[in-house]
Amino acid sequence: MQEFFKDTGIRKKRLLLTAFTITMVLAAACSVPSETSHGGEKKENVSETESGYEPGEHDKPEEGGKADTGDKAEQEESLEGEAVMELCRDIYEEAAEAGTLGSLEVTEAVVNRLGGHGYTAVDWENQINMTNPETVMEFCESVDEERQAEATLLAISSSGGLTKYQCRTEDGKTTVIREDYQWKNGRCEQAGKIRYAADTWQYTKEGYLLFGGSYDSKEDYVLTLSEGWDRAALRVQPLDETCREYSRSYLLPIGYGQNNLFLTDWSEEEFGALDFYDVFDRLYPILKGRPVPYKADENLNIGAEYQIPAEEFETVAASYFAIDKEELRERTAYVPEDGTYRYRPRGFYESDYSDIPFPEVTNYTENADGTITLFVNAVYPEEYASCAFSHKTVIRPLSDGGFQYVSNEVLPSGQELDLWWHSERLTEEEWEELYLP
Repeated sequence: MQEFFKDTGIRKKRLLLTAFTITMVLAAACSVPSETSHGGEKKENVSETESGYEPGEHDKPEEGGKADTGDKAEQEESLEGEAVMELCRDIYEEAAEAGTLGSLEVTEAVVNRLGGHGYTAVDWENQINMTNPETVMEFCESVDEERQAEATLLAISSSGGLTKYQCRTEDGKTTVIREDYQWKNGRCEQAGKIRYAADTWQYTKEGYLLFGGSYDSKEDYVLTLSEGWDRAALRVQPLDETCREYSRSYLLPIGYGQNNLFLTDWSEEEFGALDFYDVFDRLYPILKGRPVPYKADENLNIGAEYQIPAEEFETVAASYFAIDKEELRERTAYVPEDGTYRYRPRGFYESDYSDIPFPEVTNYTENADGTITLFVNAVYPEEYASCAFSHKTVIRPLSDGGFQYVSNEVLPSGQELDLWWHSERLTEEEWEELYLP
């Protein structure tokens, strides 16, 4: 499917729509339950055979007897996974009662509780330092030296889920058994299990463990005509807490999806190719505390168009950028006759690929003029990259508690920046070709 997104032309996007429609029809016809490959989210009714588990010797019926229900050791591992979550029962119950299950504080409490019991644990969002990281480091050394070793790694999701990775390596080959658990209705439930040979196992200079592989899955094949894939990018080395705070405050709420704020070079002196419609989309919910009310049409063949009052549009931009309204109007479709901005929400043809990188601040500099320079790596699990590209973003904290974006610069890496997963907004000509009769 990546090839569809790597060409952003109208023709390819129409082909993508056709593929999307066919896939949905097949999915509906087969009534296949959904499956998620990240963060321990629940996988409904997935048998071990369907999810890639291959029966071993213990599964074969003995002579004159009945077949075992499964490998005894792996059954014990599943019970251990439930016992691991039981260690945090009080945390989950208190969070459920208080309505704070998805908070960073609760996730951190779970990670630290498991770490205190000797487990190597981290959160899926990489916002909390890994506990007992030496286990991972030692296992990676065994992989490199082709020595036999085992390690267990726990990844916690903010939704109350836990993913247990049981990793085994021998002769340079690493096998991963992944079990997903979910805390639901006061009890721990196993939500899925897969097993695969890791095609990638890498500890990077940025301090990340990257691994993953393919597994047999009837569900994934029906939906994507390919095998199921599991990919993980987990930070092993600790990160300065100030860097994490800057990521959460200035980078992650915007991210790289459906906007180019951090994907292109611009500054207050020259805004370059910065798209202020995308800026409006991303910053409106933060400023207003509610979703953007101007939605794309449910019919993919209809292009929605709105006239946004100038004050509304300009307030969002002026809250986060030092830009005067005259320049903003020149860079957009301002209609002076009625004092509005013509606005066309992104539609299907302007969608990004489903899995994209996420930004992580790794260093910062506090400047004499009161601004802060953030040095950012784009972490991309989909491509096993802990630094798909880097950029330098400058922000200006304001006395009222707000802030402004001052500039962004994509840092040179010696390779051409490939943003194949990203789609720019349609040009005027493309939009008219798609939507006008």
